[in-house]
Amino acid sequence: MIAVFRRTLIAVLGISVLTLSPVTGAPPVAQSTENARYAAIVVDAATGEVLFARYADNRRYPASVTKMMTLYMAFEALSEGRAKLDDIITVSPRAASQPPSKLGLAAGQTITLDDAMHATAVRSANDMAVAIAEHIGGSEARFTALMTLKAEELGMTQTRYVNANGLPDSRQLTSARDLSILARAVMRDYPQYYRYFGFHDWSYQGRQYRNTNGLLATGQGYDGMKTGYTNASGYNLAASAVRDGKRLITIVLGGRSTASRNAHVAELMDTGFELERLRGRGQPIQVAQAFFEQRGFGVSTDNSTAPVVYASTDDDGDEDGATAVAYTAAPAPPPVLAARMAAPVVQAELAPAPDLTATLNGARPSRRTTTSTPPRATPAAPPAGRWAVQVGAFRDETVARDWLVEVNRRFRSQFATAERSVQTAAGWYRSRFTGLTEDGAQAACAALAERRVTCMVVRPE
Repeated sequence: MIAVFRRTLIAVLGISVLTLSPVTGAPPVAQSTENARYAAIVVDAATGEVLFARYADNRRYPASVTKMMTLYMAFEALSEGRAKLDDIITVSPRAASQPPSKLGLAAGQTITLDDAMHATAVRSANDMAVAIAEHIGGSEARFTALMTLKAEELGMTQTRYVNANGLPDSRQLTSARDLSILARAVMRDYPQYYRYFGFHDWSYQGRQYRNTNGLLATGQGYDGMKTGYTNASGYNLAASAVRDGKRLITIVLGGRSTASRNAHVAELMDTGFELERLRGRGQPIQVAQAFFEQRGFGVSTDNSTAPVVYASTDDDGDEDGATAVAYTAAPAPPPVLAARMAAPVVQAELAPAPDLTATLNGARPSRRTTTSTPPRATPAAPPAGRWAVQVGAFRDETVARDWLVEVNRRFRSQFATAERSVQTAAGWYRSRFTGLTEDGAQAACAALAERRVTCMVVRPE
């Protein structure tokens, strides 16, 4: 039996030597220092329809989202009888030496496969991911070779694995689309084990561990998948949610903090479920991507081919959760934008609107130069009152000013008599429309809230 296993393993590794040549193309190359990491996709889990995609096929670093495939391989071994949940794993020196996040067992200590899988899914334990790989594959190198072969089998064309936990390695690559394929495969092939990705917390040896995916506790139908973070990848999240009998999968890569990444995933999910509801009511929405773009997602006015940055109000969030305030909602524009998609529109060069997704999340818009004569300035109307509407608070003054411009562009009628002001307090730049009456401020904020744009009415000081 052992001889048969060895011959089979040697054959598999022989195939892997031929197959595991580096993925065609170089590792991700930054088109700019600000926007090289962002990618996103929203998929209908049942049909596979891509509702929204932004740089979904560009190669990115998966970080700990790698562990989705590590666990997929464990699920496969369980279903084929090559492993059991109560298998006892002895932690090797290699597994014990992995850097955090980790469970922290010493070399020679033991753990069941079930607990190791919990630790990998909930704690994102790097040591337990390696322990699982060694237990099932004989070594991490053999296991990751099999992971890459499985990725190819599933149709993940941009993916290669060289470690089981997602720690930094420039050879370990994936894409948002590939991760959505993997997410669907987990649900389709091993629904009995999908629950590992959805545990909000887990207790081991008297200690409670909380899931790194903060969306699970929001009560909005989120029931699983995986987070990831390295300096090179940014903050990644594969998330799945069910509402009204529909399941969507959203992948966001390259976030600048846990809070802003989660907020962006939530906005994409909300928009996807809104689309599904409208379709369910008989509204003929054939091009889902256009539906998202009408709400500002993935719209670029500079025709740049570089990825959009996904930044945040705070760069100091950690993978266990952050408290930064993030403003990532994108209001649905008037029907004019839909008409613009059907007919060409001549845009003035004087003040090009910044990329909404980039501006909203912290990118600086590209600068254009023009030789046209600037329009004659018109005197501003005197302020009508002393009330204000705050639409954001950011760590970067440029981001705060750009966001004011974007909100003003989309809500001109609400802020026709207001002045745009960025006020500084305790290291934050507050984007405010000032000079409003109380009624005007309340009405403007209500209009923004109706379009899911966060705002706050500020009383006179």
